[in-house]
This record gives sequence, C-alpha cells and structure tokens, in this order.
Amino acid sequence: MASDLSNILKEELSNTLEQLLSKSSQVESIVALVSDNFDSTQLVECVVKFDFKGISAKLTFFIPTLSATKFEYLMLGGMGDLKEHIDDEITDAVNEIISNICGSFCTSVNAQGLPDIGSIKSEVKSSTIVEGSSLENKTNIFEIILSLDEEKLPVILYFDEIISPFFSSITGVEGGNDSKDNEISTNTSNNNYYNYQPAPTFQTPKNLELLYHIKLKLSVRLGTKVVLLKDILRWDVGEIIELEQMVNEPLEVLVNGVKIGVGEAVIVDGKFGLKIKKIGNEEFRLNHIGL
Repeated sequence: MASDLSNILKEELSNTLEQLLSKSSQVESIVALVSDNFDSTQLVECVVKFDFKGISAKLTFFIPTLSATKFEYLMLGGMGDLKEHIDDEITDAVNEIISNICGSFCTSVNAQGLPDIGSIKSEVKSSTIVEGSSLENKTNIFEIILSLDEEKLPVILYFDEIISPFFSSITGVEGGNDSKDNEISTNTSNNNYYNYQPAPTFQTPKNLELLYHIKLKLSVRLGTKVVLLKDILRWDVGEIIELEQMVNEPLEVLVNGVKIGVGEAVIVDGKFGLKIKKIGNEEFRLNHIGL
C-alpha cells in the first residue's frame, strides 16, 4: 500500500489557514463533489505540481467565490468591504494561500521519512479564474467543508490518477506495494507539529566525516504571525505582538532555516536550552540541510 497522506493534508490545510487568516480553522467533512452545486459560481483554479520519488503529479485546488472572497478579505485584516466577485487581487491572495498550504504539507511529509515518498516538493503552476462548468465529468474530485470561526466554507480538490493512491482515505484509490513500512501515523489534533516515524536503516556516507566540522546555523522558532505592513509601521517600544503559537505547543528546531524537529525550552546553567522531543531521521536531516 502507498503511504496515505490524507491526514497530513487536512491538518496542514486547517493549520495554515488558521495562521494566515487569524481565524480558528477546522476540516469538518470531505465528500464526493456534486458539481451541479457550483454551476453558477466562479472559482479560482490553482494547479499544484508535486515531485517525489521519481513521480511528478498534480493536485488541483478549486476555491469557489464564497471562499475566495472571504480568504482575501481576511488576509487583508478584514478591512474594507467583502467583494462579491473574484478579481485578480483575490486570485493572487488565493495563490499565496495555496502555496503556503502545499509548502507546509511538503515539510510535514518530509519530516516523516517515508520510504515510498522520499523528499517531496511542490510548485504552484497556475492560478486562474474558471467557471463552475469546468468541474463537470471529473473523477477523484472532492469537496472539503471548512469551519472558519463557525462559518462553513467549501474548498474543492481534484487529484490526478498518479497521486490519488497517496490520499486513499479521501479518494478511496489504493495502489503501490504492500510493505508495512509505508504505513504512517499522523497527529490528528490541531497541534502544529509532526509525528516523526522510524525509517529504514540509513547508511551514513563514508566520506561524510570530511564535513563534520562545517558550522551550521541552529535556531529555534518561538512562533509566527502574519501581519499587515501598516501594523509594522506603527509599532513602537513597548508594543506587545501576540504570536499564533500556544504556550504549551512545542518549538520548531531549524538548521540553516529548515525545520528538522520540535522541542521544548529548558534552562541550562542560567541559559535557555532546548530539549528535543521529535526529530526527522538521519537521512532526512542530511537531505534538508544541504549536505
């Protein structure tokens, strides 16, 4: 069986929207799309290319007018009036949101060290305005109902045939080999961190010792927040900036700006320290810090 990435996608979809839009976000349900429900609406179509383990496949996001206009409105801090129709500014905002969702999804998947995935990366290939009729006669297409601060918003996903088996819990399509090594477990809560799974034995390259004394920048990320330029310009000494990270959530561990694990803050001889709680396997770390 191919590794099922469905839960990771749902988790990163809700987490990323929550961070970008500053609204509580949760995936309520996923159902097979009834295309007739969207005949009279426009959508933003975002085609995302995923490359992994010798596979190149596409996942297409369709964001209906109701959701697209709300996303752009919230990204702008809820200022002004909510637009009634999709325009180029809304398309650009949706493009940025989808790019962030897919980037977070790839980071999470890579942290798992899954043998049939390897290193996955994404790229938004196009973002265009389309009519609801473009959804007709598509298979492997599903409607996700998102709860955004109690408001229900639809997001539509279309999986091409190549990538469908890797989202079997959503698509019902199974494929790949039968190795149990491909099974994964994901954290289904809203905590923004990952379960790192044991990976097959990794043979350290014999010449790696030559690089052991290279200095790399280790940093710990306390939290993040999307802010408006106007807010940054008005900051002054004493300003308190509330981050999205909860006080009981783990801190992200980064090497050269790449997340490799999570941990918790500790005090060591009067200085801040970090206790590693979860971390990607050795192969993952080598691949993602550029060695």
